[in-house]
Amino acid sequence: MADFVNPSKDSPTDAGANAVPFAEALRVWMRIAALSFGGPAGQIAVMHRILVEEKRWIGERRFLHALNYCMLLPGPEAHQLSVYIGWLLNRTWGGIAAGTLFVLPGLIALGILSWIYAVYGDVGLVQGVFFGLKAAVLAVVLEAVQRVGRRALKGTAAYAIAAAAFIGIFFFAVPFPLIVAAAALVGYVGGRMDAKLFSAGGGHGKASGTRDDSEAVIDKLFAHGTPEHVRPSLARAIKIAEIGAVLWLGPLLILFVWLGPSNVFTAIAAFNSKMAVVTFGGAYAVLAYMTQQAVENYGWLQPGEMLVGLGFAETTPGPLISVVEFVGFMAAFRAPGPLGPLVAGALGGFLAMWSTFVPSFLWIFLGAPYVEALLGNRALTSALSAVTAAVVGVILNLAVWFGLHVLFGQVHEIAFGPMRLFVPVLETVDYAALILSAAAMIAIFRLKIGMLWALASCSLAGLLMRAAITF
Repeated sequence: MADFVNPSKDSPTDAGANAVPFAEALRVWMRIAALSFGGPAGQIAVMHRILVEEKRWIGERRFLHALNYCMLLPGPEAHQLSVYIGWLLNRTWGGIAAGTLFVLPGLIALGILSWIYAVYGDVGLVQGVFFGLKAAVLAVVLEAVQRVGRRALKGTAAYAIAAAAFIGIFFFAVPFPLIVAAAALVGYVGGRMDAKLFSAGGGHGKASGTRDDSEAVIDKLFAHGTPEHVRPSLARAIKIAEIGAVLWLGPLLILFVWLGPSNVFTAIAAFNSKMAVVTFGGAYAVLAYMTQQAVENYGWLQPGEMLVGLGFAETTPGPLISVVEFVGFMAAFRAPGPLGPLVAGALGGFLAMWSTFVPSFLWIFLGAPYVEALLGNRALTSALSAVTAAVVGVILNLAVWFGLHVLFGQVHEIAFGPMRLFVPVLETVDYAALILSAAAMIAIFRLKIGMLWALASCSLAGLLMRAAITF
């Protein structure tokens, strides 16, 4: 946070500190935020189209360079990419503005949707909308398995890691962080032994920009020397770490001392702060870990409600991991203490978002000056590829787990020593959910209908089904 080291030299209004005018950058980031639907692939595509091709603020090579670094980090890569590019263009205040605007529309929309669900979720017609939404999300998750798998599974080693990850988390309940750590270790060692063994399939695909990178604003700036805020500085890194730690972990410490470790707000802050350092692989992958904890450990939600939250996150702008706001809202809403349920829910949702996203700013401001050294490490690249392969198995686990709980009214868990099996009760199959899920899969996979249209159509179908039953 260079601004906080020398505020007078590096303020948002200091034209000499900005590659582009700060006010113009704000307008562009607001535009990107409003269009940030469709998960990280869609969000990154929007940023590339506007920042690389249209505005020519950053060159193709530097954009992909930043994206590769963000893929190494825990947390939402598209959000971190916005912080990174905002930081490059307008220093720390630019990164703060870009990252905040990227999540702000979703924060507001998810808060409203969480309130509607908490207050009206049991009303027949509203419940019908959520029923259709849950059924459609199954197709979205399966599409994510296909999309990530196509990119990540390049070779026998990658398939083996994905299979091991699925078996570990589905049959043996191995914690998601342990799976990530094991995959990274295998990839690192394998990369040192054979550089081609874990080579991944190239991030999000080759972008379409073809113009000379030297035309880009930030690249012109670098042509005259490395900007001061990009140069590694130990003193600045220490200052960033101090301020970032206070902003990120300060609320958790205050809640722990004031309310105690068992309070719901302390638990929300602790859970999301911990999750912020293990969320490799994007929202779909970490959702399995989040569900395991929120449903089975804390008891904040019912299994089907995680599908509702994911559906909300899918249909609102911003990172998919913003589903944490719904989880935090419902957790606090159901244990409000002296506060009113809606006030407690709003605070719980905001606290979950704060604890999840503040670390992303910290990772960028701390590590971005050293990104070249990180990306030049071949073994580290192999570790990332192995983690991405493991993520495919984790997402597949999520799809199977959700499918069982959406399509069947009862699912029994049977233990065989350390192994567990989920056995659906066939007599409890929900044929309406089965029909809607099948329709969503046909729409997304066969007809190539956009995700938002598929979700909206299934929500409308669920509403009509519920209306037919009601009236």
